[in-house]
Amino acid sequence: MSDRPRLTILLAGPRGFCAGVDRAIHIVETALARYGPPLYVRHEIVHNRHVVAALEAKGVIFVDEIDAVPADGRVVFSAHGVPKSVPAQARSRDLFHLDATCPLVSKVHREAERQHRAGRLIIMIGHAGHAEVTGTMGQLPGGSILLVENIQQAEGITIPDPDKLAYITQTTLSVDDTGQIVAALKRRFPAIHGPKQEDICYATTNRQQAVKTIAPRCDAVIVIGSPNSSNSNRLVEVARRNGCPLAMLVDGAADLDWTRLAAVSTLGITAGASAPELLVEEVIEACRKRFDLTVEEVSVTVEDIEFKLPRALVV
Repeated sequence: MSDRPRLTILLAGPRGFCAGVDRAIHIVETALARYGPPLYVRHEIVHNRHVVAALEAKGVIFVDEIDAVPADGRVVFSAHGVPKSVPAQARSRDLFHLDATCPLVSKVHREAERQHRAGRLIIMIGHAGHAEVTGTMGQLPGGSILLVENIQQAEGITIPDPDKLAYITQTTLSVDDTGQIVAALKRRFPAIHGPKQEDICYATTNRQQAVKTIAPRCDAVIVIGSPNSSNSNRLVEVARRNGCPLAMLVDGAADLDWTRLAAVSTLGITAGASAPELLVEEVIEACRKRFDLTVEEVSVTVEDIEFKLPRALVV
């Protein structure tokens, strides 16, 4: 009989890569295989340090702007989407470019354009400075979209013509927080137009629901994801709000704080939509070395969505 302390791991499902992230990484890897390195990517292809490092090792060069791509270079736009000025700049330089924007982010872009054509001012619910928000707001002329980050801003925002107003949202937000903000906007501006389908993506919703399911049973929850990953940070918040105050974001097994886990008997584990399953496996193995381990899968749904590659990589 083992003299190690017992630990039960509740493994949340779904977790890890979503279809948009999987597609973006596949675009980069396929382009590398077809054209060879170096391959340039504007901004991190997805917000995960391990994914970025692995691609750099294969010959990917990440740049902040198109200006850093040489005249004969090939460039990929990240999964978060880019302002319209970026592909325009690439075309003006005759750069070969591939767009890895998640199709669900592109859907928000099209919704913004539709509302703009209808003559409506748009409120975007999202986080200032996030790549997805910058890309979405960059689809339209300046002043066409106003950013609202929280319920306080929703309650205080001034709108010149409340009868010509619409809202869109970042795809990786807290479902609960966003619902409260939308409710406040609808109460203040009854004529506001919303998207036909919710902007928060299926993967964000599913991962948050899985954490809500396991959190009340856990002494601690570990969310595997990088600090700049919006959806990963939201999972930490969801765990804390749903019965597990000890929720931690870690990049991988090397970042585990064993002191904080010493008295834990039930540990929840999930991973943000940009975190590979390999990192989950490494965390579980690190736990196995210290505990007499039982692992229980807790799945709230099964995801089977796949997105096609750009036509340029298929032909």
